Amino acid sequence: MIDFASPRETAASVLLALGLSFDLLGCIGLVRLPDVYNRLQAGTKCVTLGTFLLLAGVVVRFGFGAMGWKALLCIWFIAMTSPTAAHAIARAAHAGGAKVLMDNTWGIHNFMPFHHGVDVSIQALTKYVGGHSD
Repeated sequence: MIDFASPRETAASVLLALGLSFDLLGCIGLVRLPDVYNRLQAGTKCVTLGTFLLLAGVVVRFGFGAMGWKALLCIWFIAMTSPTAAHAIARAAHAGGAKVLMDNTWGIHNFMPFHHGVDVSIQALTKYVGGHSD
């Protein structure tokens, strides 16, 4: 049973609860989001943050013993491999025919999205109708 009387146990419990929440939302996003790029966002951002919080809760709960150092090693490993895996999945999806769509409404004016691999670029008409076409 967890003793909530100590601040250390309370902080660990909060970190674990937040981590579980982010992991749950990320998993729901993996199932519910429409295309591979949106699912990639849920898997790399939300689940990675949730896993970091879970492992940080383990470090806070157990201190810098053997389990704490293993949790820190796992945090480092996930921080190194998650962006690389996301990049590899995105490249494979694009090579497999998934279209890259970019909302270029608020983008940089001299940015040419088609030269950077974007398949569809969207410009919102309301920006020009409202007089903000500078």
